[in-house]
Amino acid sequence: MSTKKNFIIIDGVVTIAYPNAMFLVHLDNDVDVLTVISGKMRCRTIRVVPGDRVRVELSVYDLSRGRIIYRHPVKRKDDDATDEAH
Repeated sequence: MSTKKNFIIIDGVVTIAYPNAMFLVHLDNDVDVLTVISGKMRCRTIRVVPGDRVRVELSVYDLSRGRIIYRHPVKRKDDDATDEAH
């Protein structure tokens, strides 16, 4: 998955989007972490909004801050309606 050492990768849900491009993410292990978007996601202009499932990379040295490295695809309700019509 990642060749970097000293990082923990865990999934969570974005709860708050701050105006300075920082996000509060509630992780699957019931911990809230302050995160930023990784540079590759920022270059590709991937939007992250509250409610999105994301993958966060945490340093083992500071578990209160992290980096969002992936946004999970969202299945929309509109897709279900079009599938039933066909």
